[in-house]
Amino acid sequence: MKNHFVFSSIIASLFLLFGLSLGYTQEGNVLPEEAEFKDPVGRVWFNTYGNIRISKRLFWDAQTHFRFEETESTPFIGQIGQIYNRHAIGYIYSKSFNVSLGGVLRVNFNTDESSEDRSVVPEWRIWHQYQYAMPLGSTMFYHRIRIEHRWTQGFAENSEYIFRNRWRYMLRAKVPLNNYKFEPGTFYVSPEAELIMQSGKAVVASPMEDLRLTTTLGYIIQPRLTVAAGLMYSTGQTLENGGIYKQNWTFRIHLYFSPDFRKVKNKLPSIHFGD
Repeated sequence: MKNHFVFSSIIASLFLLFGLSLGYTQEGNVLPEEAEFKDPVGRVWFNTYGNIRISKRLFWDAQTHFRFEETESTPFIGQIGQIYNRHAIGYIYSKSFNVSLGGVLRVNFNTDESSEDRSVVPEWRIWHQYQYAMPLGSTMFYHRIRIEHRWTQGFAENSEYIFRNRWRYMLRAKVPLNNYKFEPGTFYVSPEAELIMQSGKAVVASPMEDLRLTTTLGYIIQPRLTVAAGLMYSTGQTLENGGIYKQNWTFRIHLYFSPDFRKVKNKLPSIHFGD
């Protein structure tokens, strides 16, 4: 009951903060008469997720992502678009609830082949996350709230940093396919949906940055090693004009590892801390 109250309070606070922030973002922008959708772009992401136990309650969340985006001259995998280094210190409140706080360095690469601007710029973020797990039979459901405070910069020389907040909510299920529990040798399917909203002075009429719909197939190799792969469709408003929507099809490959250097029995973590 206490965990339900904590999670409900976090959701209420999130929507309150987001509602207040929109009051500063709704100033005029010329919108098209009808919504316009850009042609879909293909992407491939290679992601690693490390949850390294430090103590009974603390863990180190270490993530590295290599993201590729197709261009006219390099279809399918394409060119490197971003490299993520996301790290945080997490706190395990219970078997069902954990929180994290940390920073991100994202390196953005200019994939516009006709551009004469800079080829690489850094992006900085502070992020905090709240995740709640709910079992239902052999299936696990996860609610995840992630809030990011980000400083981004364009590729043009001497472009200024702009500040935005991202408000992310994800609902994910994890269903074992050939077993009744998650143990080595188990295949599982994981459908998920995530809504990413944004706010800030630069966000005039485009608060919905991304809607992501994903299905992933995973396999547990060892108690602390899992691989997974899946396909994601995403769409969202462009920052320049809220009436224009981008689209992406992304093939994602994941590696999960969770070393535990404490002197405890080698077993699966109580929570799949996840994406």
